[in-house]
Amino acid sequence: MVDVFRALDDETRRLVLDELSVRDGQTLFEICSVLTMRHGLSLTRQAISQHLGVLESAGLIVTERRGRSKFHYFNPEPLAEITGRWPTRKRTEQ
Repeated sequence: MVDVFRALDDETRRLVLDELSVRDGQTLFEICSVLTMRHGLSLTRQAISQHLGVLESAGLIVTERRGRSKFHYFNPEPLAEITGRWPTRKRTEQ
C-alpha cells in the first residue's frame, strides 16, 4: 500500500492516471502527447516512461504488449483496497 501512496504523491503521475481513466489503453507516445497538449507538460519520453514504471510497480496501471507497442491501462483495484481499509460509517447525531 505504501507504493500506491508514493505513486500518487506526484502530480504528473496523477495526471497520467486521470488521462488513462478518460481513455484507457494508450501508448507512451499518446500519453506524452496528451500531457503536452492538455496540461502543458513538456517532459521527455524517458521521464514519462519512468513515471509509468512507478505506477505499474504500484499496481495502478497494467500493460499489454502488442507487436512493438505497449498499451497502458488504469487499474483501480489498489485504490479500492485503500478505501476498503477505512470504511465510512454514518455519523449519528449527538
